[in-house]
Amino acid sequence: MNLRFAAVICCLWLCSVVCVVQSGSSSTDDAIWSLESKLMATSNASQLLMVPLTLIQGAASKGAVCLDGTLPGYHLHRGFGSGANRWLIQLEGGGWCNTRRSCIFRKTTRRGSSNHMEKVLAFTGILSNKANENPDFFNWNRVKLRYCDGASFTGDSEDQSSQLYYRGQRIWQVAMEELLSKGMQKADQALLSGCSAGGLASILHCDQFKELLPGTTKVKCLSDAGMFMDAVDVSGGHSLRNMFQGVVTVQNLQKELSATCTKHLDPTSCFFPQNLVSEIKTPMFLLNAAYDAWQVQESLAPPSADRTGSWKACKSDHSHCNSSQIHFFQDFRSQMVNAVKTFSASAHNGLFINSCFAHCQSERQDTWFAPDSPKLYGKTVAESVGDWYFDRKTVKAIDCSYPCDKTCHDLTF
Repeated sequence: MNLRFAAVICCLWLCSVVCVVQSGSSSTDDAIWSLESKLMATSNASQLLMVPLTLIQGAASKGAVCLDGTLPGYHLHRGFGSGANRWLIQLEGGGWCNTRRSCIFRKTTRRGSSNHMEKVLAFTGILSNKANENPDFFNWNRVKLRYCDGASFTGDSEDQSSQLYYRGQRIWQVAMEELLSKGMQKADQALLSGCSAGGLASILHCDQFKELLPGTTKVKCLSDAGMFMDAVDVSGGHSLRNMFQGVVTVQNLQKELSATCTKHLDPTSCFFPQNLVSEIKTPMFLLNAAYDAWQVQESLAPPSADRTGSWKACKSDHSHCNSSQIHFFQDFRSQMVNAVKTFSASAHNGLFINSCFAHCQSERQDTWFAPDSPKLYGKTVAESVGDWYFDRKTVKAIDCSYPCDKTCHDLTF
């Protein structure tokens, strides 16, 4: 299916849920999720690997519950052959809730309650079990941990008056305990991954993940579309900082954030990856579009910062941007590239920053590993991540600026 056409279809669906923005949930996340669903629908359904949801039965006794108090869950597909003792954990994304009102709304959705989660999910991209779709990780134990706390698997508090449970850190802990008991404690290789808010969670939990496993286990982390920048929006304001400040305040995250960071920066700054990635000790790979579609929509040019609507056409389809708008995006790319310089200096870390208007490129088959997938230096995302994880090559791939990359699968809305 043509990606641009699929995204335009997605826009029609988005129009029906645009009011969700006002309640704190991201319409862009919903639009991207809808696009992925439509792309999957065009595939041969009989060939898709559908993996059932498992609820963590002992979680409630430990206070590890979703926003509404329901049990957290995950999808596990067992590894085989050489991958039988190798584990890949994918942390689900899906925005955040930054006010009591938005968290109350969120608990009526799959992002705040396991009552509303899909009972089966298709495993594609980095979760695929086919060697021709996922060459390096197809036979690993692959897990998708569902996201229902609204704060990237952090937080350990509650709002009794609104019956809201902010228990992301506890969900992380019980999920890891469950997976360790199912064989992960014997892992010889492990990769913690995540997309979007899950990509941020991968950054926040990377060193904790390493500490859970034996010292002999090869452990690395991958953050896909998790490099959220503390950037100025088109009005000169700080839309994403304001949102993150709400998340940190509402869920009382201060005590859960990096102590190294909070010693010299405010808690909100310590929720931004640019202030965290250089301090992570475990090898990490940053996969990000330089013109991240979510950040363009929700951080750089959200409706609240574009009162006149002068950015509406541009942020929906970058081919409609004028030269000054493109220059604004180029400045954003430069900020991202500069933010990862210290991170990139470590020989253990990897990078794949392509000049695309995309978001979450590891979970979608068309952007992970396919005949026409995005490439940098002749390598797909899957090949680049594999080269880095298995130490086949050093991967520090940063694209030239737009419009040089002709392999992008850009999102339009």
